[in-house]
Amino acid sequence: MNKLKHVAIIMDGNGRWARAKGYPRTQGHLVGTDNVRNIAIAANDEGIEVLTVFAFSTENWKRSKDEIDYLMKLPFVFFDKFMKELMERNIKITMIGEMEDIPKDTAKIFNKAMEQTSKNTGMILNFAMNYGSRFEIVRAFNKFLDEYKNDNSLELTEDNFNNYLYTKDFPEVDLMIRTSGEQRISNFLLWQLAYSELIFVQEAWPEFTPESFKKCLDEFKKRDRRFGGVK
Repeated sequence: MNKLKHVAIIMDGNGRWARAKGYPRTQGHLVGTDNVRNIAIAANDEGIEVLTVFAFSTENWKRSKDEIDYLMKLPFVFFDKFMKELMERNIKITMIGEMEDIPKDTAKIFNKAMEQTSKNTGMILNFAMNYGSRFEIVRAFNKFLDEYKNDNSLELTEDNFNNYLYTKDFPEVDLMIRTSGEQRISNFLLWQLAYSELIFVQEAWPEFTPESFKKCLDEFKKRDRRFGGVK
């Protein structure tokens, strides 16, 4: 049976789900925020070590100011509603992305959540916030160059390149799920998804249930993962 440690999710379709129901796009984002809690609890119950959710991409800055402002307030809503439960379930909060470019109040609430849960030893709920994978890869390479600019003793390899990525402390991504029917990875964890299994589901993120999530895990377990080799 395939071992499943790290699941990544592109939480797509909030706005389209809202429009289909006659709601403003913001309502879709609000319901989607609540669903992060639902799927995180389901993942924790399944014994997954890391759940990475794509919360805000570097490309999302192209959206309207009103929508961006609303999205930046949602971490306050999420942690205010669910921090007590996250603590009770021993879930640890982390974040990948460029925090210095998000509003100071939003960065502050993330820092507070990470500090508050820093000693938790259960599943890691990892938010990709102001995250873009191409930027991450360029950033990693520049960090390597900066560290060894006066030292030619170290050759850059796939293994040590991982040490410069945001995800250096996490297991490799085993499964990536994208909701809402789109079949692309949208600059999300390009390096980390090299040998991940990919599942694309039709449900928009607000309607993606723990049962839907479990079906994806069951599908993953059926996959024949050869990593380029032959069994």
